[in-house]
Amino acid sequence: MKQLNFIVLVFFAMHINVFACLNGESKILKNGDYLYMDHDDKLPFGHEFFEGNFEKMKFELDSLYKKTKDIAYLSDKGLILILQKQYKQALELYLDIEKTHPNRYSTASNVGTIYELIGENKKALEWINKSIRINPKSHNESEWIHSKILEAKIRGEKFFTSEFILGVNFGNEKIPFTSLNESEIYKLYKSIYYQLNERTSFIQPKDKIISVLLFELGNISILKKDFRNAKAIFEKSKEYGFVGDLLDKRLEFVNENLKTKKTALQSKVQKSKTEKENTDEINLPKTIFLILGIILGIFALLLLFKKKKSTTMD
Repeated sequence: MKQLNFIVLVFFAMHINVFACLNGESKILKNGDYLYMDHDDKLPFGHEFFEGNFEKMKFELDSLYKKTKDIAYLSDKGLILILQKQYKQALELYLDIEKTHPNRYSTASNVGTIYELIGENKKALEWINKSIRINPKSHNESEWIHSKILEAKIRGEKFFTSEFILGVNFGNEKIPFTSLNESEIYKLYKSIYYQLNERTSFIQPKDKIISVLLFELGNISILKKDFRNAKAIFEKSKEYGFVGDLLDKRLEFVNENLKTKKTALQSKVQKSKTEKENTDEINLPKTIFLILGIILGIFALLLLFKKKKSTTMD
C-alpha cells in the first residue's frame, strides 16, 4: 500500500509546477500534500487550489513541526494561511521564522507577497528584491517581473505599461514585430506565463497590469504562430480590462490565420478523401480481376485433378 501511495505521489509531483509568488519548499508541501495541479497545456489563467483540504493540511503541518521542529513544515503552514486570506497571521508567522532562521528565500518571497496583497507595495518591493538576491534563479528567473510590477504600483498607473514592466514594445501594426531572437522570445514568454499563472490565481478581473501582461503574452503567441492560444489569451486580456484598437487588430489577424488554417485543413482532408476514392476506383477493377483469376485458377486445378483421376482409373 505504501508503494502504491509513493507511485501516486510521484505521478502527481511530475505534473505540479513550483509556486511562483507563493513559494513552498518544493513542488509539494513538506508533508507530501499538494495544493494544486496544472496540466501541461493549461493557459496561465490561475491555479485551482484544493481548498477542501486546507484545514487538514494546516493541522498536519503544525503537528509535524511541533514533533520535528523542521521549519519547512511551519513555512508551508504559512502558505495555507495566505491562501485562506489570513494575512495578519501569516505575516506574523513568517516574521517569526525570519528571526529564528534568517535569509530564507521562501520567507522573503512570501512576506513580499503578503505585503502586496494587503496593499503595502513599498515593503513588498523590499522583500521581493531580497528574495531575488537570495535566489536570483527562483521561479524560472521570472521574479524581475514581480519587482517591476511593484515599482509600477508605487510610481502610479501611468507606469502600468509593457515598456516599463517588461521592457518590450511589439509595435502598433496588425502584426506584432520584435527584434528579439527566438531564444529571447521563449524566455520572455516563459517568464510572463509563470507570473500570470500566479497573479490570476488571486486577482480577479479587472486589473490593468494583468491585462497588459496578457496582451503581450498574446503578441508573443502570434510570433510563435500559436494562433489558437493567442486568441484565448487576447480574450482573457479583454476580460481583465484591456481596451484599444490594437488588441482588436491583433485579434482580427489571429482569426484570419485560424480561418486560413481551418480552410487548409479542410482542403487537406478533402484531398485525402478524394485520393482515397480515386485509389479505390482504380483498385476496384484490379480486385475484380484478382478474384476472377483466383476462381479460374481453382477451376483449372479442379479440372486437372479430375483429368488425372480419370487417367489413373483407366
